[in-house]
This record gives sequence, C-alpha cells and structure tokens, in this order.
Amino acid sequence: MQAPPPAKPDIHSEVFLHTLMRRQLRLSIACAAAFLVALLGLPLANYFWPELMATRVFGFTLTWFLLGVMIFPLVWLISWIFIQRSISLEQDEVRSVPGNSPDDTSRP
Repeated sequence: MQAPPPAKPDIHSEVFLHTLMRRQLRLSIACAAAFLVALLGLPLANYFWPELMATRVFGFTLTWFLLGVMIFPLVWLISWIFIQRSISLEQDEVRSVPGNSPDDTSRP
C-alpha cells in the first residue's frame, strides 16, 4: 500500500493564518518595544545625564529637540520598518506553500 500524497498546504487554512498572525504579533511587539524604549528612555536620560540633555541643539535643549522634533522621524521609521517587514512576512508565508507565488492573484 502506498501512503497518500501529502495534502497541499492551504494558504487560507487556520494553521497557516495562525502562523502568520504569530509572526506579525512578534513584529508588532518589537516595534512597540522600540517606541517605548525611546519614549521611556528620554526621562531616564534626563535623570542620569542632566548636563548632556540640557545641551542646546538648534536653539532647543536636547531633551526638547528629541521630544518635539525627532520623535516624528522615529515614529515614521518604526512604521516604515513595520510595513516592510509585514509585507515580507506575508510574502514569505505564501512562498512557503508549493505552487504559490506572492504575485499570484489567481485563486483556486
């Protein structure tokens, strides 16, 4: 007797979706942690290095420059990284299924 051929993995199955969601959750937690480190690191930097944080940068103290100006590029960077990695994770999952490509828009 021959063993039946392995079933083709379904990209719409619960297992497939849970795997993808678990990987995206890890990505979300990493991005949130990066934001929290930056946000909570500022008060800690003010506490531990008050002279450095009082340094003037473009007319602002370093504290206000980081909080008022640099927080926006940081959030944009974290968002961009999240979007790029999320798309990559989805494409990797689709590529892991034989016979599928990330650019394939047809459905069986």
